Amino acid sequence: MSTQKETKPKKITVDTIKKRKNETPIVMITAYDALFAKIFDDYADIILVGDSLNMIFNAKEDTLSATLDMMIYHTNAVCQGAKRALVVLDMPFGTYSCKKEALKNAVKVYKKTKADAVKIEGGAEKADIIRYLTRNSIAVMGHIGLMPQHVRNEGGYKVKGKDENDVQRLIKDALAVENAGAFALVVEGVKPEAAKEITKAVKIPTIGIGAGAETDGQVLVWSDMLGFFEDFKPKFVKRYLEGAKLVREAVERYANEVKERKFPDSEHSY
Repeated sequence: MSTQKETKPKKITVDTIKKRKNETPIVMITAYDALFAKIFDDYADIILVGDSLNMIFNAKEDTLSATLDMMIYHTNAVCQGAKRALVVLDMPFGTYSCKKEALKNAVKVYKKTKADAVKIEGGAEKADIIRYLTRNSIAVMGHIGLMPQHVRNEGGYKVKGKDENDVQRLIKDALAVENAGAFALVVEGVKPEAAKEITKAVKIPTIGIGAGAETDGQVLVWSDMLGFFEDFKPKFVKRYLEGAKLVREAVERYANEVKERKFPDSEHSY
């Protein structure tokens, strides 16, 4: 019988992530439940409980109707599975419109979950809110570029950083978010050249999604990356597995064996 104690994996913290600037790229992936969070925990530095769950689980056309209670529920599940990765809760639309409301809702997140941080969409216009949260002991991840919660206001999902004026605006947003105290910054749907300039301009790590390879890390929605979400496939998504196809084939085999009375057999009976 072994007397050697099992060593727990070292927990990744906000400081761990901040030190990864210009180092080994940060791996970030979304998760919404304990099962997948436990699988991802060995490989991901950050697990984002994204409001994308509103589209994945609820089949909504966008993220806007996700609620804070919904995000808290799924974050608690993720925290049960993730023991090593930094867990970030995506603050849903309408929960951080002003400083006091943002703090009230972020405090609720901290009290009701073990989330390590929250994520907020917005650049210079959200800097005061980010600053208010960080000064009240809430760790914040920023998010600039293409912002899904702005989809109706902008009339769709539009790539950013196509001209010099837009690049300079994005850099201004990134610097404002950094100066407000954010520990990291998601850069979404931005031309690679622009994302590279943003990454050079700030001292905090940038995490790209549809922003080229020159950021300090990458994030993908798990159901896109594993091929479970089939309604559409963004250009930037690489499928590492045809998950839906494999599951469909397995369920078909199960259904056929039930109908043919091949399952359960003697091996799978008491």
